[in-house]
Amino acid sequence: MKIHLHTYDLPEDVVFKGSLAIDTEAMGLKNYRDRLCLVQLSAGDGVCHLVHFPEPHFKDSPHLKKVLRDSSLLKIFHYARFDVAILMHSFHVELTSLYCTKIASRLVRTYSNRHGLKDLCKELLGIELSKQEQTSDWGASTLTSEQLKYAATDVLHLHSLKQRLDVLLEREKRTSLAKACFDFLPHRAYLDLIAGENFDILSYNTEEKA
Repeated sequence: MKIHLHTYDLPEDVVFKGSLAIDTEAMGLKNYRDRLCLVQLSAGDGVCHLVHFPEPHFKDSPHLKKVLRDSSLLKIFHYARFDVAILMHSFHVELTSLYCTKIASRLVRTYSNRHGLKDLCKELLGIELSKQEQTSDWGASTLTSEQLKYAATDVLHLHSLKQRLDVLLEREKRTSLAKACFDFLPHRAYLDLIAGENFDILSYNTEEKA
C-alpha cells in the first residue's frame, strides 16, 4: 500500500478513470454538524490519496470537487449515505454514479446482520481489518502514521468487495434493485441534511387521515 498525503486538495496531475473508492473521516457522525477532516481515494491499485483538512474553515478544493462531480467515475463507498451527505454539505457538489458495498451486502447477505466493512473483508476476502483508530481525533492538525494507515485501508479493498458482491447480486437476481438503491442515495443524503437521519418520508403517520 502506498499513501500520498495532500492538504486541502488533490494535485492537478492526479487523475482517476473508470472507478474510484472513496471514504471520509469527520469529527463525528452528524454530517450537518461535524466537520469533514479527511477524504480518502483509491483507484483500487494499492495506491491511496488522502486529502487532509486540518482547519474547520478550509480553502476551496477545485481538483477534488472536479473528481467528485465526474459522472463518468463510478464512486464506490461503504455506507455511502454518510459519506455522500458530508461531501455534498462540505463542497456543495452533486454526486452521481454511486455504489455502496453496505447496501449490496444487506441485499444479498440476508443470513447475517453484520454488514460492517471489517465483517465484509473477513468473510468475502479473508482479510482482517483493524478498527483501532476509528474513534481517534481526526480534527488534529497533524495525523499520526497509524491514522493514515487506518484511513487508507478503508478504501484499499472496496474494489475487490464490489467484485464479490456483484457476483452475489447477480446470483440472487437483485442487481437492478441494488442499482435503484444506489441511484436514490443522493436524495437520501439530501434528506439527511435537511431533516436528519431519522426522518422517514415514507413512514405512515397515525395522526394523519389515510
